[in-house]
Amino acid sequence: MSSHPPTPWDPIEFAATRHRIVINLSGGKDGLRAGAMAMDIARQAGVADRVWTAHASLGPMEWPAVTDGGVRWPSASELAAQHSQALGIPPERHIEVRRTREVDGERRPFDLLTFIAERGDWPWLGRARTCTGPWKTRMVYGAFTAHVRTLRREAGGPALFANVLGLRAEESRDRRNRGMWRRTTDNSARVVDEWLPAHQVTTDEVWEWTLAEGLPYHWCYDSYPGAQDRAGSSRCSCSTCTLANHRDLLLAVGRRPRLAELCALVERVRRVPFNPTVTMAELIERSRRRDAPDPGVIVEENADFERMERDVHEALRKPPAWESRARIDAPGPAILTTGCDGCPSTM
Repeated sequence: MSSHPPTPWDPIEFAATRHRIVINLSGGKDGLRAGAMAMDIARQAGVADRVWTAHASLGPMEWPAVTDGGVRWPSASELAAQHSQALGIPPERHIEVRRTREVDGERRPFDLLTFIAERGDWPWLGRARTCTGPWKTRMVYGAFTAHVRTLRREAGGPALFANVLGLRAEESRDRRNRGMWRRTTDNSARVVDEWLPAHQVTTDEVWEWTLAEGLPYHWCYDSYPGAQDRAGSSRCSCSTCTLANHRDLLLAVGRRPRLAELCALVERVRRVPFNPTVTMAELIERSRRRDAPDPGVIVEENADFERMERDVHEALRKPPAWESRARIDAPGPAILTTGCDGCPSTM
């Protein structure tokens, strides 16, 4: 399959030929900016009625709602729905998907941290990115299966999709090397082209646009809910993303201590470090130092988190499904030593 755009590439012509344009919204600032740029092009192409929005929920692992000073600040899922509305998408064309599985004859949420506990491994960069495909991409693809069947009959060929993501070149070397367009799926049922409208937009430009438009953004970006200073987390992704920068992780630990302790439990029982450069046990210890960033607010975890907590504990009572090469007692070169309290720590 082709992985390169036609030359010259006309985004308006590209949008005009798509049967569906799916804007992925996480509740973060970048998805909203990319979505607005895609909507502008879709309107110019006369196909705004083909645009849908999707939020692949990570449940308790994504940033939840908080109440501070009597004001309730929405969760990432709630904000994604608000962003869809701000883009002009009718409610019936916004979908939220979440991974589930059958337990004792009924469908129940299947959470990322439960999977990590069962598998016995964390999704590091350069390793299997088990946190993206099964929990995000595949869930969104599955939600549009019925559309694919209908569109194939109408088009007499594969359904053409544009998958809009808020990835930007400034964020990392990997993202900088990705083009604005690439083909990710090409078969008899569907053709999916990844589209990054905001690829060349800088962080400052994203914030300037967001504030100028008066659009809502997630409370985690501020030093405390409502501060409007953008001095909190730099990213609005999974609360304890293994790929987050050090300051963001310290903020997450301070803001969600119960989640941090649950991650540390998984790390301790499975003997696999949360991150190749720092353990969750170390992050918890460092978050208590005077020089650690002020969390600004502490999340009161809800019933959905408590259900995940029970599932994680249950998973840890069984052997891991995967023998991780990163285990501190695995054969081969050790990457960790054992600290004085028995918790793993980096060398």
